[in-house]
Amino acid sequence: MASHLFPSIYTTSVDSTTHYQRLSNLSMLYAPERHEPLHHLAWDESVALSAIERIVRDVEARYSEDMYWQLHPADRQGDRDTRAYETALYDGACGVFWALEYLQTVGAVRLSRNYLTGLPELLSRNRKQLGDAAERNRASFLLGDTPIQMLAFGQQPTHELGTVLDALVASNTEHPARELMMGSPGTMLAALFLHERTGEQRWSNLFQVTAERLWAQLEWSPQYQCSYWAQHFDRNPSTYLGAIHGFVATALPLIRGRHLLGTERWDAWEACITNTVQHTVDRDGDHANWRPQLDHTPDASKKLLQFCHGAPGFVICLAGMPSSALDELLLAAGETIWSAGPLVKGSNLCHGTAGNAYAFLKLYRRTQDLIWLQRARAFAMHGITQAREEAARYRQHRYSLWTGDLGLAVFLWDCIVAEARFPTLDVFYAQHGEA
Repeated sequence: MASHLFPSIYTTSVDSTTHYQRLSNLSMLYAPERHEPLHHLAWDESVALSAIERIVRDVEARYSEDMYWQLHPADRQGDRDTRAYETALYDGACGVFWALEYLQTVGAVRLSRNYLTGLPELLSRNRKQLGDAAERNRASFLLGDTPIQMLAFGQQPTHELGTVLDALVASNTEHPARELMMGSPGTMLAALFLHERTGEQRWSNLFQVTAERLWAQLEWSPQYQCSYWAQHFDRNPSTYLGAIHGFVATALPLIRGRHLLGTERWDAWEACITNTVQHTVDRDGDHANWRPQLDHTPDASKKLLQFCHGAPGFVICLAGMPSSALDELLLAAGETIWSAGPLVKGSNLCHGTAGNAYAFLKLYRRTQDLIWLQRARAFAMHGITQAREEAARYRQHRYSLWTGDLGLAVFLWDCIVAEARFPTLDVFYAQHGEA
């Protein structure tokens, strides 16, 4: 371990009783039982590098051309789920392919083979995995064809692939979900990545068309005096606010691509986003969190504090806002994440320790205050322990990007280089040796 230690606040031992007593005053903002005391381990870059290497070597060793990677028990959808593997960017082989390629491109690891040669077969298998939802969700950024075709386009940007991607993004503008995973905000983000990759006008046009359609789909809440989107996944609409299915998930590509919208339109979007975030926050002194949904539903009453629902996703999605109007709330959200401690669900991005800690990296990049980098690295050391213990418990790693160990590996690399590039939201096409 490194000889230097964090300041005393990072190295003081905290037992479970003290931890939960400390959290009890903030129980209105989140559920303390979803969190656990932080292992106060000093940051050690060599330990982080070893963890990345260990994860990647295990992933390579467990690969099968027929079965990809064995589905983790925690990724099964109930006892009747008999799938041997998953294929999507979110929790399957596409995400593993992306993460391995990304880690090699930025210089974190060297791979033993090129996994992207298997993209045509993956595309076919992914459509089969979508089943009855294949047509509806074919364009989905986190579940469908789009990221697989984007990976192929990154390898060989042909006219034919460009046309396919153009059609996918265009076909998704009316998707009723209006969220990142399946809906048009996800394919709007894809269009932005493709525009950054190629500079072609057609991608900026698709981005603008999608943004205008989303503007027209906004609804108004008289109770909260703010705009929101209703997401239609089935017969009953939802009003999610968070960073996968909700309002700030849609805000992320708008913020990132604001230069494509024009000053007048962006000013309107910025006012809309700021107003909704300010009118939906729950506060307790210098701490802040947001409920999962705007409406009073059973889900809305859950006190979640993870990337997909709650303050971590708000910080990550909103950290690129050009104005300082939300800075006080983002800092208060960061304090909540730190006070709560790591999540008991493990080290993953979507609902685990790495996802929450990316908020610290975002706040570090926004404020240049080293306290946030230190906090991110403290969570990183805890996440390494969580991943190791879970692998021993299940006798396998969790082979996915958003729900598994590769998401942790990418986060660890960002802790090493002091960056904040959330996988597939902030970066899709990496540059060689990018630090």
